[in-house]
Amino acid sequence: MGIIWHESLDSTNAEVRRQLPALDNLSVVATKMQTAGRGQGDHRWSSEPGKNLTFTLLRRFPEGTFPARNLTAINRYVTGVLTTYLKAHGVEAWVKPPNDIWVADRKICGILIENILDGTFIRESIIGVGLDLNQTQWPPELPNPVSLKELTGQDYSPEKELETLLALFAATPLEARG
Repeated sequence: MGIIWHESLDSTNAEVRRQLPALDNLSVVATKMQTAGRGQGDHRWSSEPGKNLTFTLLRRFPEGTFPARNLTAINRYVTGVLTTYLKAHGVEAWVKPPNDIWVADRKICGILIENILDGTFIRESIIGVGLDLNQTQWPPELPNPVSLKELTGQDYSPEKELETLLALFAATPLEARG
């Protein structure tokens, strides 16, 4: 998995879309500062520059191998990897459908998955993740965020944590079952 780091981007998902023809399967675009991060619907992702992990993983599927009717398998795959990662840090997390990871009553991670279809099959999944690592001050319009640092008292390197997460993604099989 190749990681392409940027100092600043509007959105890692948008950058993957812009670079789609040039990117290989399992390419990752990450940024230290995301200026127009998005969530589900019209939600926006807010992140203090350099404190959190904002990245997008591109997953390509061989032609005709991943039926669109099984797209919930992608959600389960991504949320499973993220909750496993948090558990390895001593944090019990749960999935708030469709794409958020919570610890008790506080949100620690948002996911935005955009699928590109080829007929009735998924050709590519653009998997955006915003994981709160080190941020401790939050905008007042966010009523319930929490970071890994707030939960464990430790500081985290976004670069190192991304490598750890990508190793988990690589080690976890994604099956086309919905």
